[in-house]
Amino acid sequence: MKKTVDQFQWDWPKQINEAQVRHLFELRFIAERTNAVFCGGVGLGKTHLSIALGYAACQAGHAVLFTTAVDAINTLLAAQATHRLDSELKKYLAPALLVLDEVGYLPLDKAGADLLFQIISQRYERGSIIVTTNKAYKHWPTIFNNDAGITSAILDRLLHRAHTVVVEGKSYRMKDRLPEENPT
Repeated sequence: MKKTVDQFQWDWPKQINEAQVRHLFELRFIAERTNAVFCGGVGLGKTHLSIALGYAACQAGHAVLFTTAVDAINTLLAAQATHRLDSELKKYLAPALLVLDEVGYLPLDKAGADLLFQIISQRYERGSIIVTTNKAYKHWPTIFNNDAGITSAILDRLLHRAHTVVVEGKSYRMKDRLPEENPT
């Protein structure tokens, strides 16, 4: 499904820096080979905005690949088992923009963390990455098998000259299911 920035409900998240997000849609971060990270709880539009940015990048002539972190890792693990890791890894390195959705939704074992590190490390200053995550950076060691070394290395490369967009609030998908807060 096509998502655009104009379809985004700016009034839903309790907190989001709209000017910062709209600045990303100028797509200069792709030319500068920097990254964007959308960080916040579930149902706040992180994936919507990352898809919309990817779509805008495609419209501007950039090659874009969208995948979830788990799908990328599972694909690379299967390739590694059949001695095709280098050729499969190139698919994640080639596009101008790689969108890695749902980093941190599921914890990774050492092999998965190592493969994600390879993607981020090899794209560092060579191609842009958009990451969506539900975990604050201080909780990222839990994503990467509590390995402080690999977590630090991933964050170092990912966040150097990155744009972090914090989104706060309650899930948009649950808005009609949650009882209204008592204002008193």
